[in-house]
Amino acid sequence: MADTSPNRVMLVMAHPDDAEFSSAGTMAKWAAAGMEITYVIITSGDKGSDDPDMTPEKLVEIREEEQRAAARVLGVKEVIYLRCPDGGVDDTPELREKIVRLMRVHQPDTLVTMDPLRRYNQHRDHRMAGTVALDAAFPYSRSHLYYPQHIAEGLRPCKIYEAYIAGAENSNVEVNISETFEKKIQALRCHVSQVPNLPEEEFKNHMIEMSKRMSGNAEGGHLRERFRRIEWRSRDRDGRTPPVLPDVPPSSAGSEGAISEVMTPPIVEALSEGELPRES
Repeated sequence: MADTSPNRVMLVMAHPDDAEFSSAGTMAKWAAAGMEITYVIITSGDKGSDDPDMTPEKLVEIREEEQRAAARVLGVKEVIYLRCPDGGVDDTPELREKIVRLMRVHQPDTLVTMDPLRRYNQHRDHRMAGTVALDAAFPYSRSHLYYPQHIAEGLRPCKIYEAYIAGAENSNVEVNISETFEKKIQALRCHVSQVPNLPEEEFKNHMIEMSKRMSGNAEGGHLRERFRRIEWRSRDRDGRTPPVLPDVPPSSAGSEGAISEVMTPPIVEALSEGELPRES
C-alpha cells in the first residue's frame, strides 16, 4: 500500500523574513494541507537595522522572535536558528554538515531554498544559503559515507525527492496563493523591524504590487509565488503518494512547456527545458 503520510518540508533560508517574502503563501497552503514544515534560518539577521542605537545582540533577540511569530501564523512546526553572522554565510564544510545533520534528523521529502545563481540583485548570503542547502540535499545527506559520524549516532541517510528554489530567474512552477495571501501579509507584519509601518490596506496593496513585480500577473488575476523545481528522486519509486488538495486533481497539469500551477508537492508540469534530473 502506498504511503500517504503528510509530506515533510524543510525550508533553508539565510535570514529571518526571507521565507515570508519569498514563500509564505506557499508555506501556509502546504501547512493547511497537512505538511510538516521546518524552518532552518542560517543567520539571525544581526546586521539588518539602520537604527544607530541598535546592537547585534539586541537585534538577534528581536528578529528571532519576529520569525517565530510569523511561523506561528503560517502553521510552521519548528524554527531552527544556526546563528551564523549576518553577511558571513559561506559554503563551508562546517555549515554543510550542520544542515545535513538537520536533514537526517527531520527526514524532509521536499527542500525549499534560495537561488544560488542569481547574482546581480541578490544578497550574497542568499546565494550561499542556496548553494549549501542544495549540496546538503544532494548528494551529501543521501549517502551514509558522507559524515559517517551521523550514522554512528543513530541517524540515517535522507533522500529528499525535490527542491523548490525561490527567487529563481527561470521558474517552472507556480503556486496560487490567492487564498493564503492574507496569511502572508499577517506573517510579514510580524517582522516589525524590517517592513514599513503602513496602515493595513496600504501595506497590503504595497505587498500585492511587490508580488506582481516578483511573479507577474497570473491568469485570472491570481496572486502567486514562483519557484524553480528540480527532482532528484521519483516518489513512485518508493511507493509514495503525497496528499492532494481536493481542488487540484493530479490530472490538472496544463500543456507541455507551460509554467504549471502547484498546490502540494509534487503536482507539477514537465520542465520546459528537457527532463528533470533524477537519481539513477
